[in-house]
Amino acid sequence: MDEPLFGVLLDVAYRGTTFSGFAIQKEARTVEGELRGAILAIDPRASTTRGVSRTDAGVHAEDQKVAFDARLPVPPRGWVLALNKHLPDTLAVRAARSVSPGYNPRFSSLWKRYRYHLLLDKVRDPAFADRSWRVGWDVSLEAMRAECEAVLGTHDFAAFRSAGDEREVTVRDVKRLEIEIDPRDPRQVAIAIEGSAFLYNMVRIVVGTLVDVGRGHLAPGAFARALASLDRRDLGQTAPPEGLCLEHVELALPEGASAPWPG
Repeated sequence: MDEPLFGVLLDVAYRGTTFSGFAIQKEARTVEGELRGAILAIDPRASTTRGVSRTDAGVHAEDQKVAFDARLPVPPRGWVLALNKHLPDTLAVRAARSVSPGYNPRFSSLWKRYRYHLLLDKVRDPAFADRSWRVGWDVSLEAMRAECEAVLGTHDFAAFRSAGDEREVTVRDVKRLEIEIDPRDPRQVAIAIEGSAFLYNMVRIVVGTLVDVGRGHLAPGAFARALASLDRRDLGQTAPPEGLCLEHVELALPEGASAPWPG
């Protein structure tokens, strides 16, 4: 008789600048590699992990979703407390819940929200090191905001990806793209984007293009031109990774999933 499996879904947060991305790589320190080692320290027969998003080196996360199947019947509280004892300070399991074995969050994602942090300052500020892109020249936030509406809705975003993305289907639905100023510190500007899914480097290309339009390096209407041409050359630079954070992933949970711990 086969031993039972116990599905586990984790909410994971990490400081991306301390890892070479999420996915396991040979001879590189990755989020998935550290998680996998911690899981095996508790249950040596646990399955491989299944993440919802393969964030790049330098990209942060507040709500990465990771599932795996365990052989040991550890409750969600036990997984959170035990795993965090085996993880570095820049990586933490924030919550866990029980799900059906084999559950894969990648195929159950309803939408994702990323937030990109800019620091508008002509001089570097160590308080924001590795957490934002310092833009040391004048930018027009009005011009950047005017650009946002063009990408809302369902479009073919073939122009909004790096060369490494070879997916044939490039249609995506962007539900929100907003530029927010911190009322306590106008140097801090956040670009929030929500959508069904994103292509490789799509969010960073959106941000880089907005900054280039705001600087006057690209003429207004860059997004509309690229959606029409499907040509990456109609867009701007790819923003650096350290300003980007995977903020939230909304999932369709399987029937019978438990409440998370902590709630």
